[in-house]
Amino acid sequence: MNYQFTIVVPVYNEEDNLLRVEKELLAYTLIATKTTKILFVNDGSKDKSQTLIEEICSRNDAFDYILFKENRGLSAAIKAGFDYTTTELVGYIDSDLQTAPEDFNLLLEHIDTHDLVTGVRANRKDSFVKNMSSKIANGIRRAFTKDGMDDTGCPLKVIKTEYAKRIPMFKGLHRFLPAMIMLQNGKTKQIPVQHFPRVAGEAKFGVWNRLLGPLMDCFAYLWMKKKYINYEVAKKK
Repeated sequence: MNYQFTIVVPVYNEEDNLLRVEKELLAYTLIATKTTKILFVNDGSKDKSQTLIEEICSRNDAFDYILFKENRGLSAAIKAGFDYTTTELVGYIDSDLQTAPEDFNLLLEHIDTHDLVTGVRANRKDSFVKNMSSKIANGIRRAFTKDGMDDTGCPLKVIKTEYAKRIPMFKGLHRFLPAMIMLQNGKTKQIPVQHFPRVAGEAKFGVWNRLLGPLMDCFAYLWMKKKYINYEVAKKK
């Protein structure tokens, strides 16, 4: 199969969600506007996630996985997914499926003229505390990065792989993906997408991760932006 698009699915202790993930992503591959494969990145899960992932991959040709030796965090899992992608386009969705795989098609409509297209969660189905902390964190990040994005935490994105692979590794990078593409002089766009309540498993991040952590990451981003190296090759033999 000549795949065009890889969906990266970070996994950490999501045994209660994985069969649903298989069902919904398999259904998406049948309607996807690009020939699509799935790449699970198991971030050192302690439950039965890996057993389920291997069973899923054994019965679905379009599903692959990589397993970390130990838990390294969401940003590391996303970056590893980018690094191991071999298709021209790469996407990302959380394994809690609070966003809908079919909405990838909405993002893919714009990827020919942009280098990253991200979802914006419309009518979010999260708690008041989670919604407010995310809103504040997004405002702080937007003030620092000037990326113009309303919801960088939305776990539904499509990126041209050549840009994704050039993103430097650092903790918290998943909050700065549009800004990191803009540092490469790439074009970004945001599109409203569906959002649903979590139906199984537990959220892995608290208020610290959504609010205070991102504030600290903003200072790291400003340092990196000042030191960032960007170049284009005009000619080679």
